[in-house]
Amino acid sequence: MKTPTAPEQARAWHAEFAWLPGVGILPDVLIEAAGDRFTTITPRVGVGSLPPGVIRLGGLTVPGLANAHSHAFHRALRGVTQAGRGTFWTWRERMYQVAARLEPSNYRALARAVYAEMTLAGISCVGEFHYVHHGSDGTPYADPNAMSLALIEGAAEAGLRITLLDACYLSGGLDPAGWSLPLSGPQVRFGDGTAQEWAKRVGLLGTDEHGMLGPSAMVGAAIHSVRAVPPEQMATVAAWTHATGAPLHVHLSEQVAENNACLAAYRCTPAALLYDAGVLGPRTTVVHATHLTSADIRLLGGSEVFACVCPTTEADLADGIGPFGALATAGCRLTVGSDSQAVIDLFEEARRIEMYERLASMERGHFTAEALGTAVTWDGHASLGWPDAGEIAPGSLADLVTVTLDSPRLAGAPLPGRRGARQEPRELNLHLLEAVIFAASPADVRNVVIGGRDVVADGRHLLVDDVPAALSAAVRAVLD
Repeated sequence: MKTPTAPEQARAWHAEFAWLPGVGILPDVLIEAAGDRFTTITPRVGVGSLPPGVIRLGGLTVPGLANAHSHAFHRALRGVTQAGRGTFWTWRERMYQVAARLEPSNYRALARAVYAEMTLAGISCVGEFHYVHHGSDGTPYADPNAMSLALIEGAAEAGLRITLLDACYLSGGLDPAGWSLPLSGPQVRFGDGTAQEWAKRVGLLGTDEHGMLGPSAMVGAAIHSVRAVPPEQMATVAAWTHATGAPLHVHLSEQVAENNACLAAYRCTPAALLYDAGVLGPRTTVVHATHLTSADIRLLGGSEVFACVCPTTEADLADGIGPFGALATAGCRLTVGSDSQAVIDLFEEARRIEMYERLASMERGHFTAEALGTAVTWDGHASLGWPDAGEIAPGSLADLVTVTLDSPRLAGAPLPGRRGARQEPRELNLHLLEAVIFAASPADVRNVVIGGRDVVADGRHLLVDDVPAALSAAVRAVLD
């Protein structure tokens, strides 16, 4: 494993422009850090006043981006599932074929490459929704958490902070009569038998009392879905998160068929089932939340859950368009995820929230750039158990993403005034953030700092020498 050098005790960067919490975008911002934390943020520091050793960041610098929902191995399916017709369920069969080929060694290589792609796209933290736990016949590995460790090690090698959302997955779905089906085929790799056995295995990871495995790795929990975990088993998973204060994530109402099966089995919607099982709360993230009733939305908002939406995946799999605006209005904090890795571009995920609302309502202006930026930074990190990340402020984790402003996509973007210029009202000085949220792509990311350590410089990954080559080799290993 290639171990990056520890960050220097004191570091400093000078951002041409930076997005600061509660202020907006300011020019010439001196950003100082000690270890992995910001210490001092000073706007309007001229170049001539900089101390020696300061790193210049040209463009707009924003906090690190949080990818709140990822299945790393789905990256192997990019470009190979687009031919012909089908549904989510036919896509799932192809996904199971890839899952059947995963082993700790090839999964670590794939995760390392995928996470390196993420960092090149400005992502500083990933929530990995992990359910491929055991050998191909369902037998645990000698280390029952070998697959979990492969993901954690892959993230470390790519320089990425990770919340491993270890998923409880106990049944193969619900039959038309509402009975739980046994795990079958590749699904046998996913199951621990009972939620108690799941908790016992996760406990062997050796986290501290806060669920931490180290300064850049945390373990949270996931209930795969109401299809995969019977309601009587859910309380054990929820109790495990209460003991550690860990985040709890769950797929919710991604498909109409899921809702229908839940209604047949339990005479209620998936959201109501999760509420009755004690799963919903401020540390819970519901993923997708696409097909909801108005009562579901009120229930989720009243429970103060995060709602993680994955618009590129939901479009790729023909899931449908979720009620983004209604969820936010009800009180849910929105986050985004790359999910199936159809693309890895959180700017695209964020802007599609607004674009889909426009398509559904035939009106513009539902979500501001600042609201969307908050979803991919502050709220995304909070949903993954890192409330001390996602903003450029003293005491926060020292994560920075710098987006160039001279690419074909962003050339001509409005620039806020510099020293001596008239101070713009705050509602006007976010135009540059609007340009980035609504037009930028990963190709515009030039520098990424994670925990005070340079991971991407001038568009080049510093820990993985050739990311495309690493991806090609890792994908071939699980497809060929």
